[in-house]
Amino acid sequence: MTSSQNKFFNSQSKMPLIGALIKSIAQKNVAFHTPGHKQGQGISQPLERLLGKTAFTADLPELPELDNLFAPSGVIKKAQKLAAEAFGAEQTWFLVDGSTCGIVAAILATCNPGDKIVLPRNIHQSAIAGLILSGAVPIFVSPYYDPLWDLSYSITPNSLKQVLEENSDVKAVMVVYPTYHGVCSDIKAIVDLTHCRGIPLLVDEAHGGHFTFHQDLPPCALSMGADLSVQSTHKVLGAMTQASMLHLQGTRIDPQRISRALQLIESTSPSYLLLASLDGARQQIALQGKELLDKTIELSRKARQELSQIQGLSILDLKEPFDSFYYLDTTRLTVNVTALKLSGFEVDKILHKQLGITAELPMLRHLAFIISIGNTIDDITKLIAAFQVLGNAYYCPHTPTFPYPHLPVPQSPYPPISPRETFFAVTEMVDFNYSLGRISGDLICSYPPGIPILMPGEEITNHILEYLQIVLALGASITGCSDPHLQKLKVLA
Repeated sequence: MTSSQNKFFNSQSKMPLIGALIKSIAQKNVAFHTPGHKQGQGISQPLERLLGKTAFTADLPELPELDNLFAPSGVIKKAQKLAAEAFGAEQTWFLVDGSTCGIVAAILATCNPGDKIVLPRNIHQSAIAGLILSGAVPIFVSPYYDPLWDLSYSITPNSLKQVLEENSDVKAVMVVYPTYHGVCSDIKAIVDLTHCRGIPLLVDEAHGGHFTFHQDLPPCALSMGADLSVQSTHKVLGAMTQASMLHLQGTRIDPQRISRALQLIESTSPSYLLLASLDGARQQIALQGKELLDKTIELSRKARQELSQIQGLSILDLKEPFDSFYYLDTTRLTVNVTALKLSGFEVDKILHKQLGITAELPMLRHLAFIISIGNTIDDITKLIAAFQVLGNAYYCPHTPTFPYPHLPVPQSPYPPISPRETFFAVTEMVDFNYSLGRISGDLICSYPPGIPILMPGEEITNHILEYLQIVLALGASITGCSDPHLQKLKVLA
């Protein structure tokens, strides 16, 4: 081990937040502060039986020895500095309201009311909240669409270049890297396009927190020059649900604006359970990342190889780069099931209720599975066995496949009305069948992945109405609509 490696190992071995929590718990002070359960003394017995009492002893507020998330000067500051070192950032913020608050803060920190920001149309719904709060004007770029897989990937350098040439006053660009299905665009070319115009690149890297720690995974966005990256540390690493990080480098974004934005939108009562989990997850992946991800990648290879041999299944694979898409996160497994003559939603129900397998994301034609550092060879064996059962039961090559509709694609990068204007506009509820041609007042998603099928301010088309009806009938979970049964839609009056 070189001296620099030894120095990195020694510093990354520390867990300042976890250490401070342990010391605070050991003091056994009589608590006359929040939370009301007083370190588990007042917790309900069913909840204690579910979670155990230990977790509640660490459920503490911002005590003097535990620092302050919005003005860190002690253990939180030290923990965030270690995270920045591990993930290759100049500055890192811990997030306890998920990547959602990081995406919103990124937009608030770079855009004033009326400023233009370029985003892919398949952006997460949290970015729409950022547009509403900031007053920024979106320019939506249609991502590359793969009709064979019915998947939208990300924007290409060529499509971004065209938009930037047509709009010289853009203030920021936001991209998704990787997509929910692990596909990564040419992030370096996109960085160069934004930087040559002096504007920052914001990256929704929610599903790429592990990239930094293994050479066989795609490069992380910061290593390619991105200015800001938001990562869901809980999605693929060892943090608790809702625990994420925002990373920053360079001088194109004012860090004080990020801090002010987070103070505006994050809870003033942050959970130290979540903060401590970020500290622990950082230490684990920094010290053991290569070993843990070696195992994860090998499990994924086994799953890919054996599932591809089952009749009726095909596996998303990026063996050859195409149209500026150079990388695929191989720990993200996407299985096409259309040859089974079942929708992804139907397969998901069978897997979950009958075969003991729960997928991350079902869609019309396929399902996505996250293989992470927490999975085992037993998990992969059960996944393969479940799909063998499905292949034997449902594969019938001579039966025609149901022609599911493709994802709706917006006709214009410029919504007729901005999300912010729509949010404050007067709306009315109309019958679903009479909403054609009206302007949507709702943000309607199939969740997960939380990518809007219909955004506030967009025109309602026949394709959108047909798609919503079919995915709802097949069991998709539709969120954001004022009427969950879709008998009525909210439109601008």
